[in-house]
This record gives sequence, structure tokens and C-alpha cells, in this order.
Amino acid sequence: MLYIVATPIGNLEDITMRALRILGEVDAVVCEDTRQTAKLLMHFDIRTSCIAFHAHSTKKDVEKLVRMMQEGKQLAYVTDAGTPGISDPGHMLSRACVQAHIPVVPIPGASAFLTALMASGVPIQEFVYSGFPPAKKGRTSFFSQLPLEKRTQVFYESKHRLANALELLVAHVPDRSILVAKELTKSHEQFFRGLPSAVRASFSEEHLFKGEFVIIVAAEGFSFDDDAVVKEKRQKRDKYLDKKQKRI
Repeated sequence: MLYIVATPIGNLEDITMRALRILGEVDAVVCEDTRQTAKLLMHFDIRTSCIAFHAHSTKKDVEKLVRMMQEGKQLAYVTDAGTPGISDPGHMLSRACVQAHIPVVPIPGASAFLTALMASGVPIQEFVYSGFPPAKKGRTSFFSQLPLEKRTQVFYESKHRLANALELLVAHVPDRSILVAKELTKSHEQFFRGLPSAVRASFSEEHLFKGEFVIIVAAEGFSFDDDAVVKEKRQKRDKYLDKKQKRI
């Protein structure tokens, strides 16, 4: 049996009682970084051994883990932080288990992009999650397609590329409200809301670019401003468009 176990994204108090029980009962914990997971287990006085499984693991590594479970071993898979299978190789292992008719049991918990959406204040009845934007090839295309999607969009971004991401948001979705969530659930958690130009201006100090980030592009037509302000802006825009049309 394979348990897919969500772990905290920052605050260790966010782990569930069920997750702690499973991590203590299984024969081994399969994880991306054994050192990182060992710290988590040690904090909760869990002495289960760890097995490394990451993006560079091979098909043979997957087959070895599947054989262990076929022989009766119970394994738990965790990512470095949050819910497995979203931005990690967990799907490869769960897929192999499904193909081998090995039960896969989800143990839900924290997820960075869902946590950001919870506190965002934007419409989230429908949203699109896009993982990490491309670092190089396809990056401009990723951001240029954002205005084509009318629903709320959410994605992660590296601290090394956040400044560039903000510039691209200003260029491609200047009139869409956005939110940048920094260091979620940690002591330095921060939220930056507004139009892309205003959010970019908020990152005026170098230390603000340190940490982990979630970016949300709100659904088309949404604004963090109150209704009166939104109405006033729309009226000004309509007057401007009317004048422009008359000139034509």
C-alpha cells in the first residue's frame, strides 16, 4: 500500500494527526530529500527510515518501490513541503501503483497554492493552476497567454525570477488585479495585492525577493477596490472611449 501524505509548507503545526500516525506506522517514508524529511520526522519523534525518490530517480527505482509494496511493505510518499504530486515526481510512483493494482491512499493537508487562494479575496469558484512558468524557453509565451484566460489563475515563481515575472505581468495583464503571497504560514508571511504596477512598486527592497512565492491573477473584471471606486474607474474609462470614438 502507498500513502500519499501532505506535510506542512512552513508552520509545523499544520500537520494532521492522521499524517503523523501514518508516518509512524509505515515501513518506510519515500521522499524527495531525505535530510529535509528526516528533520520533520525528528521534530515529531518519528523514527521511520527514509528512501530517496526525486526527479532524477529512474524507472528501476520505481520498480524497486513497487516490488517492496507487492511483498507486503507499506510506504508513505512525501514531498519536501505541501501536497505531493503537484510540483514533484510523486505522480510517477502513484501511477505505477495504480498499474500494479496497489492501493493508493491520500492523506490530505497543506498546499501552497490553495493556501494562497484561501486568503486571496479573489473569486475561486473556478481557477486554473499552472505550476511554475518556464525559466527560459516559452516564458514570454506563458505570460502573454495570461490575458486569454478569463478565470482566476495561480502559479508558483522562484525568488530568482520574481522581479522578471512582475515586469511581465505589468506588460501583459496591466489591468488585472493580482496577488503575490510570500512565505505562506511562516513568520514572515506577506500578501501584496493590487494592479501589477502597484505590486511591483511594493517590492522596492532587495530582502522582499527572498522566500517562496505564489502568484494569483484574478478573474477578468475583478478588483480589490470597493464598488464605488470600481464604478468611478469604469465611468472614466467609458468617457475616454466615447471621446476617442467621436474623434475617429
